[in-house]
Amino acid sequence: MNSTTKHGKPFTSASCPPFSSLVIAALGSPPDLTWRPAAIPYFFFFLLFCFSSLSFVFSTLSNVEATSIIHRQLLALSKKEDFPDDFEIDVTITNPHLRRAYIALRAWKKAMYSDPYNFTNNWIGPDVCSYHGVFCTPAPDDLSINVVAGVDLNSADIAGYLPAELGHLTDAALLHINSNRFCGIIPQNISRLKLLYEFDASNNRFVGPFPNVVLRLPSLKYLDLRFNNFEGALPPALFDKELDAIFLNDNHFSSQMPYNFGYSKASVIVIANNKIRGCIPNNIGKMAATLNELVLMNNVLSGCLPPEIGLLGNATVVDLSWNSFAGVLSKSLEGLTKVEQLDVSHNMLTGVVPGTLCRMPNLVNFHFSYNFFNGEAEECVPMSTKSTAVVEDKSNCLAERPAQKSPKMCAPVVSRPVDCGRSKCGSSSPVKPVPKPSPKPSTPPRSPPSPKPASRVLSPPPPPHSESPVERVRSPPPPVHSPQPPPVRSPPLPSVHSPPPPVHSLPPPVYSPPSPSINSPPRPIHSPPPPGHHHSLPPLPSHSEALPPIGGSSYASPPPPFYPGYN
Repeated sequence: MNSTTKHGKPFTSASCPPFSSLVIAALGSPPDLTWRPAAIPYFFFFLLFCFSSLSFVFSTLSNVEATSIIHRQLLALSKKEDFPDDFEIDVTITNPHLRRAYIALRAWKKAMYSDPYNFTNNWIGPDVCSYHGVFCTPAPDDLSINVVAGVDLNSADIAGYLPAELGHLTDAALLHINSNRFCGIIPQNISRLKLLYEFDASNNRFVGPFPNVVLRLPSLKYLDLRFNNFEGALPPALFDKELDAIFLNDNHFSSQMPYNFGYSKASVIVIANNKIRGCIPNNIGKMAATLNELVLMNNVLSGCLPPEIGLLGNATVVDLSWNSFAGVLSKSLEGLTKVEQLDVSHNMLTGVVPGTLCRMPNLVNFHFSYNFFNGEAEECVPMSTKSTAVVEDKSNCLAERPAQKSPKMCAPVVSRPVDCGRSKCGSSSPVKPVPKPSPKPSTPPRSPPSPKPASRVLSPPPPPHSESPVERVRSPPPPVHSPQPPPVRSPPLPSVHSPPPPVHSLPPPVYSPPSPSINSPPRPIHSPPPPGHHHSLPPLPSHSEALPPIGGSSYASPPPPFYPGYN
């Protein structure tokens, strides 16, 4: 697992033991939070074991302190969660909306174990709208009163947990807590935030199975859970929910690829650096109208690449590298007419790389190295004058090219090609890839490259070349300067196409819940996001430590959307 420390500086930690899911299961299903008192000692022991393995990397949070934080959350969540709204408080607040927000923020302040930069130092007194990181705006149904519309604690390096009282922030449209040291689980009372549009909990130390509570947020469009310690299966319901951005990379999710994966309406899906297995469903073609970026790098996916991938005509990034895909590249892939970054390296692919792929009009980088291709069109030869794309073809079975596999390594695979036409993903007779004759290159090291400037950046909604169904933009999109993809190393490790969680940005005080009819979020109001990038990791404050290479277009944690009704 990777996360960050002070001001977004990265650190690397060991992951929790695989049996953590068993411990959580013994306590009851996390969505129900049926904590059994008899199981508390076992859970506490597990936490102590888990965090003892992490202690050597946290200079500001010892294993005892980390365990204490989770234990405090466990004890708090063991109480009944259907708490009333009429708590006794020690200050007078006549506005019921701000009164509830005060209860939530006071409880959250108490749940913070460490705040090294005094980010919440002024979270005192009844004026919650003056709290650092808290944003208020007039209520859409009563312009005479203010409500807490969002909380942004990005990059504050706060250690603590999320209390159940956060369910009182019922007017919030955004909750940004990335790049902190929050521990434990996502509490079920978050489901009370019916207006929540963006939830960014990335770069923290959350554990347990996928937090299904986020699927009960009716207005949610932007979900960012990357760089945590979540584990277990991805719920099929995730891909039925009308989200615009799904970032799950760098966790410990391990399950079959959900059968309904292709039904997602998201424009960006990044599930890199997990342990998702199985094949890509043929229904992936149903994403054609909405998908802009698909990053499945470094999982354990297998089978043939479905020809329906070629239907993704709006996709600009397709990264399927570091898996075990077999078979040939379908001619249908030439339908990826807008793709700029195409990466199928580090798989078991065979056959000939067709020239139509290398001539695709918008192609910038095409990596098919570390496979078993035994032929490539002239356009696909690196430095070819017939293609403007940067092509990488090393470690294949190309007789006339340098830096290729030996004939001894190639023969067992090339002589037994996989017939991808015999079965489809999900059928009773799935394709079995040919066993590898030699070990696969080691898992990509989780370290980012030093980015270089480039031309443009994609923003949370569909990129500039793709119009949103309903234009609700009231201000310009984020800046468009971004670094180019990093240089390829040997073995090459192209960056995964998604940025690390964005740094703290100040959202404007204008937004409100989205209209139910909108399938993707409006373009964000301009705010100072982190330096953008083009399909690679943005610059990091530290060069001595590194996050996993989750590159891609800059899909920064956006400010709250602008909606009619908030002025």
